[in-house]
Amino acid sequence: MFWIICAALVAVVAIAIVAPLMRARGLAAEPAAAFDLRIYRDQLREVERDLERGVIEPADAERLRIEIGRKVLNADRALERETAARRAPRAVVAVGVLLVLLAGSIALYLQLGAPERPDEPIARRIAEARAIYDKRPSQAEAEASAPKRQPAEPDAEYAALIERLREAVKANPEDPRGLELLAEHESRLGNTVAAKDAQARLVALRGDAASATDWSRLAALTVEAAGGLITSDAETAITRTLERDPHNPQARFMTGLLDIQSGRPDLAFPIWAQLLAEGPADAPWMMPIRASIGDLAWFAGRPDYTPPETGGGGDATAMRGPDAGAMAAAENMTPEERQQMIQGMVKGLEDRLSSQGGTPQEWARLIGALPVIGQADHAQDILTEARARFSSDAEALKVIETAAEQAGLK
Repeated sequence: MFWIICAALVAVVAIAIVAPLMRARGLAAEPAAAFDLRIYRDQLREVERDLERGVIEPADAERLRIEIGRKVLNADRALERETAARRAPRAVVAVGVLLVLLAGSIALYLQLGAPERPDEPIARRIAEARAIYDKRPSQAEAEASAPKRQPAEPDAEYAALIERLREAVKANPEDPRGLELLAEHESRLGNTVAAKDAQARLVALRGDAASATDWSRLAALTVEAAGGLITSDAETAITRTLERDPHNPQARFMTGLLDIQSGRPDLAFPIWAQLLAEGPADAPWMMPIRASIGDLAWFAGRPDYTPPETGGGGDATAMRGPDAGAMAAAENMTPEERQQMIQGMVKGLEDRLSSQGGTPQEWARLIGALPVIGQADHAQDILTEARARFSSDAEALKVIETAAEQAGLK
């Protein structure tokens, strides 16, 4: 069928090119020989009329016929030469243009196309996606092959505190608060594997009492430690999160990311499109979704999809979002780089609020963003600070408390 369609298209293009160039000569300016030929034929008819009226003698009429006939023959031969001369360049141009186009098209297809590639039915594509999913590396393999990050260099006092925290957790491994703090501070230092291990021990210690936030944080750290790849360990943490909170946005975001990594954009698109529609517009996961939702919609068979201007339910003016340059740069980032970019934006907001202050909506945004990137404990500290700052403003406190409730904070 593919080659039949190609042949039909080639035929249509060939006709479209050749037909105008080979059009009848009447569309062009009339050759001079054609004009002379009409004059001579009129003269022959005039001789016949004069002979009928008796104006000229039969001998004179015969002589005029011979003389005009000779001119008619000469004009007819001249007309043929002019017609051939006019048509020859047209034919050469038509054939030349057609050959160039056909040769260029064939060369382009051989370079960019895949004529030997078989059809890919939906069932085969789904089977291939399943194979990709089943052959994912283990968490240990992914961590070993993940890009190595240079841990942050803390000041001496902070480094000493972290070392004391590590020793305390080692001495008392059943202390949940110690594990919480260790996971948080190892993550801040860039020790994602250590942070993930501490968070995993915390979740195991809490057992069935582990919250959706605990599991969500473990999922984020597991993905980050694996260099952005969602392994079976991370998927388990995502599943446990959604069992406790089916609407958890970070877990839903990572579910869509897993579908993308497994070659199922058709499953990922509705998840991310729903997150984009729900908002809030300033949520940390909005930037990576907006950066890729157009391509994702195309691969999912929804080329007509138009993303909303802003997500629902949020204050789009609470803080400036990423500019067009940042959005374009995000399209070429790896999942780990995008995660780092999101963390950098959140850290920038926190630094500005701590040094310059800000509106209640900006504090609420920070409170909601920190748990999404796995810093729920730090979000609790920010919540305490925000409550102190706006203790005398009932309306501002209402905004802060709403953000805390949505983030699952105390």
